[in-house]
Amino acid sequence: MFLTTRSLATGLCVAALLPLVAGCQGESAASPKVEQWVKVEAVEPQRLDERMTLTGTIAARTENNLSFRTNGRIVERRVDVGDAVRKGEVLARLDPSTQQADVDSARAGVASAQAQVQQATAAFERARSLFSQGFVTRREFDQADQALKVANAGALSARAELASAEDALSFTELKADADGIVTDRKLDVGEIAQAAATVFTIAWDGPRDALFDISEGLLLRDKKPAAITVALIADPSIRTEGAIRQVAPSVDPQTATVRVKIGLDQVPAGMTLGAAVSGSASIPSPPVFVVPPAALTSLDGKPALWMFNPGTSEVSMRPVDVSTYETASVVVNGGLQAGEQVVVEGTKLLRPGQKVSLSQEAAAR
Repeated sequence: MFLTTRSLATGLCVAALLPLVAGCQGESAASPKVEQWVKVEAVEPQRLDERMTLTGTIAARTENNLSFRTNGRIVERRVDVGDAVRKGEVLARLDPSTQQADVDSARAGVASAQAQVQQATAAFERARSLFSQGFVTRREFDQADQALKVANAGALSARAELASAEDALSFTELKADADGIVTDRKLDVGEIAQAAATVFTIAWDGPRDALFDISEGLLLRDKKPAAITVALIADPSIRTEGAIRQVAPSVDPQTATVRVKIGLDQVPAGMTLGAAVSGSASIPSPPVFVVPPAALTSLDGKPALWMFNPGTSEVSMRPVDVSTYETASVVVNGGLQAGEQVVVEGTKLLRPGQKVSLSQEAAAR
C-alpha cells in the first residue's frame, strides 16, 4: 500500500511537469538564429617599390697591368701610385747592360757584312768585265756571282739580328700605353722583374664606373632598376646618374657577394678614383594586394582568405599566394582580383557557404 501510494504521487508530479517542458521547447524553437557579423574590405592592386642604398667606390672603366717583356733588375722608377702619366711616357727601366752589348755586337756584325758585300760586289764586277772579254772562264764568273749573293744574304741576316737586339734593348723600358693614373705598384728599384710580371696598374682616363658588392640574394629577385643615383659620401650634393653595365658571372666565395659595375653618365670632378660613394635605386615591384594579418587563414596547409560575395551575402575560402609577411600587413601576389571583397574581421567561426551580415562600418562603405 505504501509503494502504491508513492508511485501514484510520482506519476502525478511527472504529468504536471510535462506541459512546462513542452512550453520551454516551443519557446526555444521559435527563437531567431544569431547573425554572424563580419567586416570586409575591397582590395585594389598597388605597387610596393623598394628603395635600396648601398656603398661602393669609383673605379676606371678600363685598367691595364703593365709589365716588362724581358727579365732584369730595375735600376730606375719614375712614377708611383697616384701619379698621372701620358701615353708613351717611360715609367721604369731595367739594367740594359746585356741588351746594349747585344746591340753593339749586332752593329759590328752589320758593318762586317757590309764590308763583305762591298768586296764581293767589286769582285763580281771585275769578273763580269773579264768574262765579257774572254779572259776568265764561265766557272770563275759564276763563282763571283755566287759570292756576291752570299754576301748580300749575310748582310740581311746581320741587319735582322741588329733589329732584334734593338727591340730587346727597348724592352728594358716600361712605357705607359695610355693616359691615366697609376693605381698600383708591385716592384721597386733594385728588385728583379720577371717577364710578363705586373709592375704597374694604370687606370685609363675616360669613362668611370661605380663598383658595388651586392648580396647574392638581391640578384635572385631578378629586378633591375632603370636608373641609379650615385652620390659622394663625403659630400652628398655631388651626385650623378648611372645604369647597370656589368654583373660578375660568379659569386665571391668569401663574401657571398657579386660585383656589379654601374656605368656613370657623367663624372663630377669630386668623384676621383677610389672615392667612396653611395648608390640608391628603387626596385620596381609588380602589382600586389595588401591585407591585414587577421584576414589570413589556412586551407590544406596553404595561405587562404575568406571572400565575401555581395550578391548572396555568402562567404567562401580561397587559396592565395603570399610574397611577404610583414608586421602590420600581408602582401599577396596571386589569387585576388581588383575590387573583390575580403573578410578582414570576424573570420574565426566562418564556414564555406555561410550567410553573414556586414558590420555597420563595412555596410556604410
